[in-house]
Amino acid sequence: MRGAAQRKAAALCRHCPVLMECGAYALDNRVEFGIWGGMTERQRRALLEAHPHVRWSDLFEAQRRQ
Repeated sequence: MRGAAQRKAAALCRHCPVLMECGAYALDNRVEFGIWGGMTERQRRALLEAHPHVRWSDLFEAQRRQ
């Protein structure tokens, strides 16, 4: 999936009630393909490269509590 198809799929995520949980799952489990939590493969890869030791589900849960 590329370009316009990615943007369309990510746009569907914007109003999803489990957006953060979905993104955290994909990041914590190193999911390589598809749109997860409104993020493309490239976006997730960049986050993982920049922050390799983060447990995303904990981070997103703490963020949600604030």
